[in-house]
Amino acid sequence: MTLHIFTSAALNYLPKVRRLLQSIHDFHPEARVTLALADILPEGESIPVKFDQVISVTDLDLPDWPAWTFGHTLVELATAIKPFVLERLLEEPDAKVIYLDPDIVLFDRLDDVLAELDHASIALTPHLVEPEVGEQAILDNEMAALKHGVYNLGFVAVRACETGRAFARWWRQRCEKWCIDDIANGLFTDQRWIDLVPALFPEVTILRSQRLNVAPWNIAHRPISGHDGHYFVGGEKLGFYHFTGFDSGAHAIMADRYGCQSEAVQSLIRDYRAFLEEAARDPMCRYPWAFAAFANGKSIPLAARRTYRSRLDLQQAFRDPYQEPFYRWWCENGADSESPALTRLAPRRVLLDAMKRPRNWPKLIQYALSVWRQEGWSELSRRWHQTL
Repeated sequence: MTLHIFTSAALNYLPKVRRLLQSIHDFHPEARVTLALADILPEGESIPVKFDQVISVTDLDLPDWPAWTFGHTLVELATAIKPFVLERLLEEPDAKVIYLDPDIVLFDRLDDVLAELDHASIALTPHLVEPEVGEQAILDNEMAALKHGVYNLGFVAVRACETGRAFARWWRQRCEKWCIDDIANGLFTDQRWIDLVPALFPEVTILRSQRLNVAPWNIAHRPISGHDGHYFVGGEKLGFYHFTGFDSGAHAIMADRYGCQSEAVQSLIRDYRAFLEEAARDPMCRYPWAFAAFANGKSIPLAARRTYRSRLDLQQAFRDPYQEPFYRWWCENGADSESPALTRLAPRRVLLDAMKRPRNWPKLIQYALSVWRQEGWSELSRRWHQTL
């Protein structure tokens, strides 16, 4: 049996991926580790983090990758390529493949997961395995799961068999066209599709163990103890912890709300924060995302991505939307139709405009939510202070 573990990230996130990689090497040194790169490595550069293989978005079986990548934000692209890489890794006979988000850290071996794959083809972890108590927790966790998906796709494990490959192929086909953050229309990148998996495929196991995929949305029901890298959940060793939302501050808000009484949770957070502070000094953290701008250096607004991916005529007319012809078309035809609250106006001007015209408040809220979802609190704060 060959164990493959892979993660997905852009170049600027690789300093943070070192913590995941270190934990994989500590507990599963036998694993072959793959990076799904949602980016392009500049010519002459090398990846400073050691992986057994790197599969870039340009290495995938996409006949027109410039057009495809243009239609995605960074988060959407990093999730969209996951099933492509999964499908490739499952080509190896007798393989077991585990995907882990780059902000996950292992604290023990995952032999229980691998044992489940001896008889199951697909293993998933739900966001929640116990009912919430209290209105705030229902809003924070149960309703969030209804919006974002029952299963957290920071983890998925698949066996190389007929069912496993069929699942990967189905997921890849869905994500090729419909991996988008559009909660209002029932999509949250790659994740909402997985709600269908237990109904569509046989041999699916739901991992309810408290030690797996511990995160802010479930720590209220998972008593964590221990310190200095040795942690337990309900008497079992902590398998892996998901530090989701750490950069945006969302993790701290939820951890304070549901884990503030746990010294072990605070210890986990302190250790990870110290690691991230060190990682932030790495120059690669400031590496620009290859798909963030047009070829002329101008930043690509979200509305331009959405417009292009929704219109077949534009895709046919502009095969490479990063180049000057589509940029000119957007400036002349598309930008004026864009909501003023998205990109064209600075945050302070949007606020002043909204104060004068209360009907514009929804646009301001849309702007803030869009920036927060796609780029985090830090970017929203940066855009605001940039105009003060």
